[in-house]
Amino acid sequence: MHPEMAPTLFSHWPVWLVSVTLVVAAVIDGWKLKVPNWLTFPMIVSGWIYSGIFFGWEGVGWSLTGTAVGLGLLLPAYAIGGMGAGDVKLLAGVGAWMWGTTTLFAFCVSAIVGGVIALAMIAVRRNWLHHGRQFLAIATEILVIRDPSELSAIAADRKSSMTLLPYGIPIAIGTIAYFAWNGMLL
Repeated sequence: MHPEMAPTLFSHWPVWLVSVTLVVAAVIDGWKLKVPNWLTFPMIVSGWIYSGIFFGWEGVGWSLTGTAVGLGLLLPAYAIGGMGAGDVKLLAGVGAWMWGTTTLFAFCVSAIVGGVIALAMIAVRRNWLHHGRQFLAIATEILVIRDPSELSAIAADRKSSMTLLPYGIPIAIGTIAYFAWNGMLL
């Protein structure tokens, strides 16, 4: 390691720790279509502990707020069967470490990355019509049915006919890209 890199890495170690955790989560999600609890729960709790140790009770408050932001952004998609619980907990872990504002902006970048990846997956498979119909059906169901448990049951029935996107991958790419764009890694 170059000698001038050590102070940078040390001062930005929380961002690097979150980034490495996100990469591990993305690899596992891409492989198993699941982000495991053994990764997400320690990420969340350690973020609270880190915030408390380094920033006191105020830091704990920021960390809990960030956790709530991460949960709140993805829970609606999970509630209707559009996302796995591990993805929700992964973003909550980002929130526990990086707090609310960073989590919100990282989510926005991740959503764009997820959309681009989804479109690329559809383009590679050349099944625009099938996915276009599914998109319209899902959008109509959300607007008409509005009952999360019924929407979740419909999503579970549809799952076998869908191309699944392990959302831990866009969360990792989008969050790390946001960190890099804002100079948080260096």
